[in-house]
Amino acid sequence: MRFGWTYAPVLAYQVGAMEGLPDSVLSAELGPGERLVWSGKPRGGIRLRAQDAFLIPFSLLWCGFAIFWEVGVSVNAGPLLGPGLFFRLWGIPFVIIGLYLVFGRFFVDALTRAGTYYGVTTERALIVTTWFGRRLRSISLRTLGDISLSERSDESGTITFGSVSRFLSLSAEGADTARQRSK
Repeated sequence: MRFGWTYAPVLAYQVGAMEGLPDSVLSAELGPGERLVWSGKPRGGIRLRAQDAFLIPFSLLWCGFAIFWEVGVSVNAGPLLGPGLFFRLWGIPFVIIGLYLVFGRFFVDALTRAGTYYGVTTERALIVTTWFGRRLRSISLRTLGDISLSERSDESGTITFGSVSRFLSLSAEGADTARQRSK
């Protein structure tokens, strides 16, 4: 793995070949005289994170109770259009939320990461998201004090701009593709 300073204070670091990352996604966001020095994409697929140690049991309890409620109301509430209709309808949103928490959030996260591109230019850090429309988050490097790099043994890592704030973190966690651009 190579990494080096190509333009102070931009840290460019190579993770591997940049297959599957269209340069046009990030190049379309460059200003006059601005140059892309690093780009990357988060690892694809369904991923478990640290917060899932809490969220998985919580989501199973939530969804389990919501389904228990709906089954109990459906069996014991009497006729379909009788007084139990309110209780049947009341539980439906909770079942939907529960199913999203148990299953859906993993797929939404994977789809969001599949359409996310990271870039560091000579002036800014860019995050382009193309799922449900194109969104650009741009962070000026001139206003940031600290830039830190955390690398793991699998050559993925996290580049953090500024203080510990999660908003200013450009995560290449599990990045499959990135490259150091030539001058």
